[in-house]
Amino acid sequence: MLNEEWNMKRNKFTKRSSFLVVGLLLSAVFVALLGRMFYLMVIIGPEYKALAVEQQTTKIEINASRGRILDRNYNELAINEDIYRIDLDLKTLRQSLSGSKMTISQLADKLSTILNMKSEDILKVLNTTLPDGLPANSALLKRQIEKPVVDQIKALNIRGFVVSADAKRNYPNGNFVSSVIGLVNNGGNGVSGVELSYDKVLSGTSGSETYEKDAKNNQLPYESPKYTQPVEGKDVVLTIDSTIQQYAEQAAQKALDDNKAKAVNIIVMNPKNGEILAMANKPSIDNNNASSISSSSKEAELLWKNPSVQDNFEPGSIFKVITAASALENNIGINDTYSCKGSINVDGQIIHCWDLNGHGIESFGDIIKNSCNVGFAQLGSKLGKEKLVATAKKMGFGQKTGIDLPGESSGSLRSTALINNVDLAELSFGQGVAVNQVQYMAAFNAIADGGVWIRPHVMKDIAHVDDTSNEVVDSGYANYGKKTVYNAELASQLRQYLLKVVTEGAGKNAFAPGLDIAGKTGTAQVADPATGKYAPGKYMSSFAGMAPVSDPKITVLVSVDEPSGSSYYAGDVSAPVAKVLFQEIFNYMALKGEKNVLN
Repeated sequence: MLNEEWNMKRNKFTKRSSFLVVGLLLSAVFVALLGRMFYLMVIIGPEYKALAVEQQTTKIEINASRGRILDRNYNELAINEDIYRIDLDLKTLRQSLSGSKMTISQLADKLSTILNMKSEDILKVLNTTLPDGLPANSALLKRQIEKPVVDQIKALNIRGFVVSADAKRNYPNGNFVSSVIGLVNNGGNGVSGVELSYDKVLSGTSGSETYEKDAKNNQLPYESPKYTQPVEGKDVVLTIDSTIQQYAEQAAQKALDDNKAKAVNIIVMNPKNGEILAMANKPSIDNNNASSISSSSKEAELLWKNPSVQDNFEPGSIFKVITAASALENNIGINDTYSCKGSINVDGQIIHCWDLNGHGIESFGDIIKNSCNVGFAQLGSKLGKEKLVATAKKMGFGQKTGIDLPGESSGSLRSTALINNVDLAELSFGQGVAVNQVQYMAAFNAIADGGVWIRPHVMKDIAHVDDTSNEVVDSGYANYGKKTVYNAELASQLRQYLLKVVTEGAGKNAFAPGLDIAGKTGTAQVADPATGKYAPGKYMSSFAGMAPVSDPKITVLVSVDEPSGSSYYAGDVSAPVAKVLFQEIFNYMALKGEKNVLN
């Protein structure tokens, strides 16, 4: 009995254990299934869903029309030329090829001739795959295609080519203000100038059309296409005045030719608000020809570079405006006399004046008027490096202005710890310091506008065309960065000294009766990048001017790089260019009315 009872208990225990094991196994399987479902639905579900959507739908991108670039009077500087783009509905294309006698390689060869593309590049597009390696449903074949090319593709009678409107950037005035406008690449994206700095504004937002297809690539009858309308790009209205720009372009080209110079750069500004009315750089190039210019050629640099913003140069004597400003601000040396015998010995190094015969005994006003290097070397010694560098820093030297154009250089201004007596003497007359044109003009404008520094800029407004074809301003430039960097009364005194430079001194070739032009000439040696020393016989000749002196409305900077004519002095090379510019600009302002030009 005991054995029988024991066997019964053992069998019951065994059954319970078996049920427990089976239950645990079933639970484990259930948990595993739940885990697998969680993994498929939550972890990688979105990825599979995206792949399914990719395989079951066709999405065609619809480009937004790029905004225009206009001058301040709404003259067109960059516009769109209506052309076409070819997208591929790869499902339909593959189906169409399977029903014809043409292979995909043969199609690539035919398209190669029509599109002027390599067959292997076209094959890559035709065989576009998804990230998982499956064939893709759509791809872009080529943009910016003329209508005759589109007609040739249609003549192939192969389904799957989707033709839509596209736009090619066109610069109707050729190389006019080209370094400011910049250009776009083949994809329609800005790569230089305003086209780059305001690319997001100009580009707008692309739209799309998406629809589902069945296994035979037919659009599902119950599914309406999902259409997202593109948001057109807005127009960028520049501060540039095309008439003043034309004056500057002509003056720059003439100066380039007359002086057989390496380059000529001119800026015209409104000192009261930092607006750049003209920015001319010669030589220049037509951005419409960008695609035909080799990237290794000399002309290629002209497509990408704006010398007025990106190139540094030693300002030479136009920097004496800053040294004189520091002297006035610190009340040092302005009542002293200076002796110039044509040279000065500074710690054993002979520094020459441009007039080797010397200027004799001079006042503070005389050394400015005569642009005397010896006098300014003496003034620099009186000031000391700390005060001179402090004034230069406050005026913005050695730092970017933040102009709304790409690639701005910061220039260079040595720290006081690295400046010895010889360096100080040379700095006082503009050697050993590097600036770009807009950086110098921002400081010069502060003297013209009562000591207020304002950020130079080329954008005036962001606008769009409304339903009645009227231009509507959405926003204006607001990033002025205004700050007072100099005393207004001292700025007025300094302008009177600069007036005498033009009426009596080194800048007299810029004198124009009735305009009251104040300014400063500058002739600086040019450094040789290979040696780090000054290149013999190479100079940068500049003139910075403002008018009228009592309340300047216009400022001008003319820089002639490496003039090789009969003279390289700025008084002979750059000052006459500025004179003609001032006369043309003020005649134009009188004709149109000052407010109509500057507002």
